[in-house]
Amino acid sequence: MAPKWLELVTGSLEQKKQYKQLRTRMDALPAPYAAAAKALHRYFMSGAAGIPEDDSVVTMMRDFVELWERAAADGTPLRDIVGEDPVEFADLFAQAYLGKRWIDNERARLTRAIEALEQTDGGEQP
Repeated sequence: MAPKWLELVTGSLEQKKQYKQLRTRMDALPAPYAAAAKALHRYFMSGAAGIPEDDSVVTMMRDFVELWERAAADGTPLRDIVGEDPVEFADLFAQAYLGKRWIDNERARLTRAIEALEQTDGGEQP
């Protein structure tokens, strides 16, 4: 067992171990699933879709690997998994693990502002 001070600096060693095991499972996927999973994983790690915090990273990675393992076992075509827009798929997949973000507050504020304007003057343009 690692000393608490070490995990304070490096993060959870158990999570790192689980993450590494999941990466190994992803690398073991057959073609073309391994390449697709790695491409999406790279997108996730770029932070473009947002990065989950704490335990959510391992949970997201586990669900992601299991999705591809099931797809490979069933022989599901890639487009049936990611759809026509792989970026949209990746963003929606990651969004399920992100929780509340600062942009969510801004989106809600914008929606409320427009709704308030509609109520005050009916949203009519001069």
